[in-house]
Amino acid sequence: MKGTFALALALVLALVLPVLLSADEATRTVEITAKRFEFVPATVTLKKGETARLRVKSDDVTHGLFLRALKIDTDLVPGEVQELTVTPQVAGTFTSATTSAALSTAI
Repeated sequence: MKGTFALALALVLALVLPVLLSADEATRTVEITAKRFEFVPATVTLKKGETARLRVKSDDVTHGLFLRALKIDTDLVPGEVQELTVTPQVAGTFTSATTSAALSTAI
């Protein structure tokens, strides 16, 4: 009985684990750096309904980042990396409201 359970568990893991790993690998990651008066890159293009991971950091001072369409409202503190996972639900071009720079997001 134990052998049958172990075999069934191994089979389930063999079938499910690759799907879970490939789903995480398929998530696009975009690196964004905030600097005084600019974001690099200045424009990020995402696809509606497709999950993306934004890795955002500040090189100099604390920047506020607000993108209503992506439900982002955060402070970027120098030396810290923020990982934000987003799935855009509407198409359009959106500009961030920040303290010192602009980031444009096209969906």
